[in-house]
Formats: sequence, C-alpha cells, structure tokens
Amino acid sequence: MLASSETVVALPADVALHARPAAQFVRTAVGFSADIAIAVNGRQADAKSLLAVLALGAEGGTELRLTASGEDAPRALDALRDCIAAFS
Repeated sequence: MLASSETVVALPADVALHARPAAQFVRTAVGFSADIAIAVNGRQADAKSLLAVLALGAEGGTELRLTASGEDAPRALDALRDCIAAFS
C-alpha cells in the first residue's frame, strides 16, 4: 500500500510563488517519485509542472495545501515545507 500524506503551509508574507520560487519548488518536487499536488484557494495543480504551479498565482501569505502519495510521500512533503520556509 502506498503512503499518502497532506500538509498545509503558508507562503512567507513577502514572497509570491512567481518564477524563481516556483522553479525551486518544482525542482524539489521532481526529486521524488511520489505524486505531488499543490492546491491554492480551491485550485489544484501538479507540483512537478512549473507552468501549472505558476498558473495558481499564489501570493505572499497564501496557504498552500500539499498532498503526496507514494513511497517517499512524507519525505517529499518535508522537503517541500523546508523549500517554502527557505523563501523568507
């Protein structure tokens, strides 16, 4: 059975998920085999797709709901949480 995990993280108030932070986020997500999704204000995207993540238009202070399923799902969410925290 594959592990499934979910967490909610807020973007730092002064950081929008635009090109550079979004690229770093996607690079982190791609490093895992888990299926990872990011949801913002009820809209969901594949966390491994830069265009999909950018299309969410997440502004500073926005809550991001991250879900992952697969063997390395918990590690993927930990790494993405750390990635977002490093934006501040």
